[in-house]
Amino acid sequence: MKIVFLDAQTMGKDMDLSLFESFGEFHTYETTSPSECALHIADANIVLTNKVVIDKAVMDACPNLQLICVTATGTNNVDLVYASEKGIVVKNVAGYSTASVAQTTIMLALSLISHCRYYDDFVKKGGWVEAPTFTHIERPFWEIKGKRWGIIGLGTIGKEVAKIATAFGAEVVYYSTSGANNDALYQRVSLEEMLQTCSIISIHAPLNAQTKGLIDETALREMKEGSILVNVGRGGLIDEIALAKVIDEKELYVGLDVLEAEPMQKGHPLLNVKHQERLIVTPHIAWSSIEARTSLMRLVAQNIQTFLNY
Repeated sequence: MKIVFLDAQTMGKDMDLSLFESFGEFHTYETTSPSECALHIADANIVLTNKVVIDKAVMDACPNLQLICVTATGTNNVDLVYASEKGIVVKNVAGYSTASVAQTTIMLALSLISHCRYYDDFVKKGGWVEAPTFTHIERPFWEIKGKRWGIIGLGTIGKEVAKIATAFGAEVVYYSTSGANNDALYQRVSLEEMLQTCSIISIHAPLNAQTKGLIDETALREMKEGSILVNVGRGGLIDEIALAKVIDEKELYVGLDVLEAEPMQKGHPLLNVKHQERLIVTPHIAWSSIEARTSLMRLVAQNIQTFLNY
């Protein structure tokens, strides 16, 4: 049994992948370009992929392929219909990163609310040394307690964030992108009401026809002055060109862990925002706590074991 991991670099250098050696001959590639994919797995029985695309052409070029393990929840990088026609099993992993993504959501929100970057820079650049008093309140901050926190996408992660926000004393409301979600614990509101009344909004929705471009320039301008927007869902939900424009024209604070195209493209408009103090961008890390990645690899191994036992 030959097993190949096409983009092992996405798991980080600190992740132990030796558990896959027990299943047979195990090979890893740090990265795999589209032109290298078929070559890397030409004689593989099992392939692990995070973001490398496995389409019809790749499957046709790999006659021994029996199982595709996606080391993520989304399976949009695999042609599922053709895999089924070929009798190739596709397995993904869900639920491994709920705590990690929720924690990153809170981290971004707290950093923006508290102006952490400003105060840290102030101290490290010697400002506190020269201060005339014991404190420096140049950038006033406010509490989450008593504020309205809107959640776009009240799935597993959205509910975890809602629980934490409630513990901070926030009033949680949510918007259902599908229109089908009803939750007795929290009030469901329209997107318009959420934009106009919430001090914090976090996005935890998938990217689909209903959500693409959901937060456009009109939506951004509807948001309350001084409010916070956090996106740990998918980059395509926010119009990034509009965001780069509006954030300099209106006091909005924005935390992004995802962009429409990843990695970030050279010359991206968000790199040219004048009010950089209003913006935090992290490189798609929300899913990747050590605990989450360890759990992910364990669950992928379970998928392989289940397949082999079938």
